[in-house]
Amino acid sequence: QVQLVESGGGLVQAGGSLRLSCAASGSIFSINAMGWYRQAPGKQRELVAAITSGGSTNYADSVKDRFTISRDNAKNTVYLQMNSLKPEDTAVYYCNADIRPLYVGRRENYWGQGTQVTVSS
Repeated sequence: QVQLVESGGGLVQAGGSLRLSCAASGSIFSINAMGWYRQAPGKQRELVAAITSGGSTNYADSVKDRFTISRDNAKNTVYLQMNSLKPEDTAVYYCNADIRPLYVGRRENYWGQGTQVTVSS
């Protein structure tokens, strides 16, 4: 089995910072792209940032120059450093990854359970 577990969410004042972590565990052969999505109540889930196995990154326009995505391949972990947080960043943040499990000849998509980020004004 393969699973993703997020951590690092919480309550922060506008202008503050948080660092989210997502660790993949289980019978993993390889991990390709990893990313962070977020979903506010009544809203569609949206891509926040993504990173390829080679380190190429992509960000939503709303978080460019404020958020930084990175990964530690040795630890099967992806991070999201969030600076200059705004109330509109409030949402549940979900980790997502394309992973090839052991003994499986194809990639599969996985989601974490989500971690709440609340930014007060």
